[in-house]
Amino acid sequence: MFVNMTRKQFLRDALEQLEAHTGVPGVITEPKTSDTDGLLTFRYDGRTQKTHLVVRRFVHPAQLADIQRLTERYAPLLVVAEHIQPKVKEWLRLGGVAYLESDGNLYYRGTGILLWIERQRKGTTKVTREKTGRAFTKTGLRLVFHLLQEPALLDLTYREIAKRTGVVFGNINVVFNDLKQQGFLLELERNRIALHHRQALLERWVVGYEEKLKPSLKLGTFRFLKEEDMLNWKRIELQHDKTWWGSEPAADLLTNRLKPGLFTLYTLETRQELMRNYRLLPDEKGPVTAYGKFWQTEGADERVVPPLLVYTDLINTGDRRCMDIAKTVYEQYLQDGL
Repeated sequence: MFVNMTRKQFLRDALEQLEAHTGVPGVITEPKTSDTDGLLTFRYDGRTQKTHLVVRRFVHPAQLADIQRLTERYAPLLVVAEHIQPKVKEWLRLGGVAYLESDGNLYYRGTGILLWIERQRKGTTKVTREKTGRAFTKTGLRLVFHLLQEPALLDLTYREIAKRTGVVFGNINVVFNDLKQQGFLLELERNRIALHHRQALLERWVVGYEEKLKPSLKLGTFRFLKEEDMLNWKRIELQHDKTWWGSEPAADLLTNRLKPGLFTLYTLETRQELMRNYRLLPDEKGPVTAYGKFWQTEGADERVVPPLLVYTDLINTGDRRCMDIAKTVYEQYLQDGL
C-alpha cells in the first residue's frame, strides 16, 4: 500500500489524469489474479481496448525482470506508477509494455492505436522517495546481500553471522529489527526467523546497491594499455582470490551470450596493483571500472563475482541487451532461491 493512499485510490487518480490529457475515460474491473491490480477497459476511435493493470509506486530497473515475467503471462499490460525512471520507460516502450504515470505521462500501443504523452515535470513537482531504513544503509545492504544468497544464515548466532558476512556484530540486530518492521523477516516458532517477500527484498537491494553502496566502492576508471588487451580480455589472468570480473564480462563467462562493451572489476588489489597487473591506465572515460570487494561468499566461477551481483549490475545498466542477459542469469542461478 502506498503512503496515505490505497492502490485503488492511486489508480483512480491516475485514470483521472488519463482522461484529462486524452479525453479517454476508462473503467476498471477487479483483477482475476493476485499478480495484477485490475483490468482497464476504454474505447478510443471506435475500438475497445482492454489491458491488465499493475500498480507500482516507483519503477526502477530492478523491477523490470518481474514486469517482463508478468507481461509474458498477462498481455497486454499497463504499468501505473507515481514515477518511472526515463531509461526504464525506454525499456518498457521497446518491449511493448504500456505505462501511465500519476502526472499523466503515458505510453500505450494497442489495436489501431498509439497514445504517447511525455510532459516535462515542472520544477515544483516533487517525487517522494521511498523510505529505506537501517536495512538499506551501506552496512545493511552488505548484510542483505548475504541473506539473499544464503538464507540459512538466519539459523546462526549473531556472532557467527558477523564472521560469515564481515558485518560488525553490533549492527546485525539493528538491521534485523528494521527488516522485521518492513516485513522482510518473519518470526517463526522457537525464536527462529525466515526471509519473507524475497522478490521484493531483491528489488529493494538492487536499487539500494546502485544508489548507496556501489558509489562508495569505486576505486577508479581505466583504459587498457593496448586495444588487443580489450579484445582478448578472457586471456587476462586475474589474481586468484583478489580480483573478479563483474557485470558484462562476468555475464559472458556465465552465459557465453554477451560481448562486453564495458568492463567491471571487483577487487582487493590497490589502484597501483591493478594498473601494474592488468596493464591499465587511468582514464575517466575508459571502459574499465574497478570497485572494492564487499562480500564473503563464493561465485559460480572463480573468475566472476556471485551471480546476484552480476544480475544487479546488469539490471542497473538500463541497457536492454544487458537486462535480457540479466534474465538468463536470474533463471539459471537465482530463481530457485527466491
